[in-house]
Amino acid sequence: MIRQFCSTLVLLTLLTVSSTAGADTVRVVDGDTLDIGATRYRLHGIDTPEPGQRCAGVDGGQWPCGNDATKHLESFVRGKNVTCDNRGVDDYNRVISVCVADGVDINRELVRVGLAWAFRRFALDYVETENDARARRVGVFQTDTQTPWEYRSRKWRVAEQKAPDGCPIKGNISVNGKIYHTPWSPSYKRTRINLAKGERWFCDEREAIEAGWRAPRSGT
Repeated sequence: MIRQFCSTLVLLTLLTVSSTAGADTVRVVDGDTLDIGATRYRLHGIDTPEPGQRCAGVDGGQWPCGNDATKHLESFVRGKNVTCDNRGVDDYNRVISVCVADGVDINRELVRVGLAWAFRRFALDYVETENDARARRVGVFQTDTQTPWEYRSRKWRVAEQKAPDGCPIKGNISVNGKIYHTPWSPSYKRTRINLAKGERWFCDEREAIEAGWRAPRSGT
């Protein structure tokens, strides 16, 4: 995600080990991230709109593509057996994965319905699926719209100019615990940092995670 997300992924040797939801709860974090038990998975080879991001529609208006991606993932995995492989970890200790729900590739499903782009910077696995979705003009491909990496970059540049020492990530403490908000988070603008409470600013997500903060989950 911008300069911190696009840090080189520390990809390990592809493992055959997988995690299955089983008795563990599958919790959707956002359109391309989910938790199974205590493990966080980042869907391999795709990038979905950020929560709060709005995309251009054919009528000239905008629609909540980020929220729709999250809701679609929540709906797609609900009540299903979800299995994720292990393709190494990224800079934020998320396991890079192709996840399947009752045998269906979740990553591909999100691209197929037009709620994710093939993340060509890191993988080409879903380019053909994206090309098909573009041809059908579904979802984010119905017209020209801003990609999530462009959206994150723009939000970061604006927030960076206003933040102390150019470190724009807000480390908030609430009843939900220690949660950090990136400049593209829906809660970013309304989050206020109180240094006296132990809240703080971070320069990148890795720093926030190592300090004990977590990203907000869907619905928090």
